[in-house]
Amino acid sequence: MDNSEIVVGLDIGTTKIVAIVGRKNEFGKLEILGMGRSESIGVRRGVVANIEKTVQSIEHAVQEASLKSDVEIKIVNVGIAGQHIKSLQHRGIRVRNNIEQEISQEDVDMLITDMFKLVMLPGEEIIDVLPQEYIVDNEQGIKEPVGMAGIRLEANFHIITGQVAAAKNIYKCVDKAGLDVVDLILEPLASAEAVLSDEEKEAGVVLVDIGGGTTDVAIFQEGIIRHTAVIPFGGNVITEDIKQGCSIIRNQAELLKIKFGSALADESQENEIVSIPGLRGRNPKEISIKNLSHIIQSRLEEIIEHIYYEIKNSGYENKLIAGVVLTGGGAQLKHISQLFSYVTGMDTRIGYPNEHLANGNSEEITSPMYATGVGLVSKGFQKLEKLKEQESYDSHEPEKKTKNGKGFLDKMVEKAKDFFDEE
Repeated sequence: MDNSEIVVGLDIGTTKIVAIVGRKNEFGKLEILGMGRSESIGVRRGVVANIEKTVQSIEHAVQEASLKSDVEIKIVNVGIAGQHIKSLQHRGIRVRNNIEQEISQEDVDMLITDMFKLVMLPGEEIIDVLPQEYIVDNEQGIKEPVGMAGIRLEANFHIITGQVAAAKNIYKCVDKAGLDVVDLILEPLASAEAVLSDEEKEAGVVLVDIGGGTTDVAIFQEGIIRHTAVIPFGGNVITEDIKQGCSIIRNQAELLKIKFGSALADESQENEIVSIPGLRGRNPKEISIKNLSHIIQSRLEEIIEHIYYEIKNSGYENKLIAGVVLTGGGAQLKHISQLFSYVTGMDTRIGYPNEHLANGNSEEITSPMYATGVGLVSKGFQKLEKLKEQESYDSHEPEKKTKNGKGFLDKMVEKAKDFFDEE
């Protein structure tokens, strides 16, 4: 098996760490060769809180994925999330010398590279730079400027920033697990890649990924990423509320939420009761399903208000024809799409990560909770295609290769290693 055509996504979440190994079939669809998952103990609200425990969980998930797929895993595409993630809009300008020469990929790359030089607040760094649209000699709305003639090349960028420490801790955990990071990808963008169609991105859509510790939001319109945000609430706060409200232990609260939980209290029967075993021979506890649903609905409404604020804040509230797409583990809660529609007034559907998946993959992988992992694999293949294009571009113009003659993929891995070694 040709390992260069295999991509591994590593989703370091608050409740679980998932490693997914995938390759593309002859139709360009993703085939999942193996998946490993382990409980995430060292991560809180999307941020690494305990290095050793996180390393153990990563090793366990990667080992399982490696055994199932029969692939030796060395390089991974890792997702990053957490409350520290912020986004901003910025415009870049590049004035070219010769109008006779057409705009090349190199001009575009230099414009993107310049964005990484923006001065951030202390302790922050730029994680990703996403071009939204290009402007050539004041001609707006250009998606692909390569090959055009023009002197002044401008672009509007969506820039994602995060804490240096949070990113370094992820690199450190992955490195200690004996792996190399080829790319650090924002998790809402990975989830969007897995569950959204091109038509939805064109029409205008809000992707909401409800994880254990955080809820990620990504807004697309006219096929362009317009707004990203990470809200520091997820499924774990709902579990915590059930634990407090029903006076039970956390594991029981989690099971109650999964098996009997509903986002709409009105959908629950008044007389439905669940009996929970008491601790160490104590009497069992009786809990009303209606009461349970009230607790869940109250907390969910609060999370939806935060999401709705982000939608209004983006300025695209009235331009989102495709409405809301819910994914992540939290999207599996009963009646959650109805509650979203009721509170926001927007069409809502549950997003399953089968947008780019080949037929014949296991049913488990098409669960919304694996959307980020599948998206990381898909994003990894996009990156691989770009690297191949760059490799062929470099080979055609040898003088533009680096002095030591290394390829672009080598440089990417080296860059990740240098980033870690600076520590």
